[in-house]
Amino acid sequence: MVHFGGIVFYKDDRLALFIDGSNLYAAAKSLGFDIDYKLLRQEFERRGKLVRAYYYTALLENDDYSPIRPLVDWLHYNGYSMVTKPAREYIDGLGRRKVKGNMDVELVVNAMELAPRLDHAVLFSGDGDFRPLVEALQRQGVRVSVVSTMRSQPPMIADELRRQADNFIELDALRDIIGRPPRETAATED
Repeated sequence: MVHFGGIVFYKDDRLALFIDGSNLYAAAKSLGFDIDYKLLRQEFERRGKLVRAYYYTALLENDDYSPIRPLVDWLHYNGYSMVTKPAREYIDGLGRRKVKGNMDVELVVNAMELAPRLDHAVLFSGDGDFRPLVEALQRQGVRVSVVSTMRSQPPMIADELRRQADNFIELDALRDIIGRPPRETAATED
């Protein structure tokens, strides 16, 4: 039994990480730090038997260079299962270039497929749309921890998601474990 972020992890637990890339990026940015994904993976490997670490992000296919591409490539070669899809680009009502690429369905499908082989799922997102997923995983006997933040203004964790999860892990409390100072040239997730 190991404590992490105030949560008990059992060494024999089969764990999976489900990282909503843009949501985690925005939460960490709001707290003033970047995620060190090597440390994040190592930390959870110490907490149990890491079955899979998924990272979800949308990519602009038509860009010759996407600022997130180096991160995506690094994660792919360092033990993360990358789930990507083309993002849609559009101009909003104020004439600003915006990118849309929702990965919720892909995350839910992967989580439900893996559920029979898991004891504990760790969701890195504060999106309230994931509350039904958390409930479905719990019905299958999977404990669910959600990592996000209440310390940003406004909080990045939806109240209904925090209440449904078995555990809530405050991202800011993990700053010294999986964080690093932000880099001006760091990859962005918008």
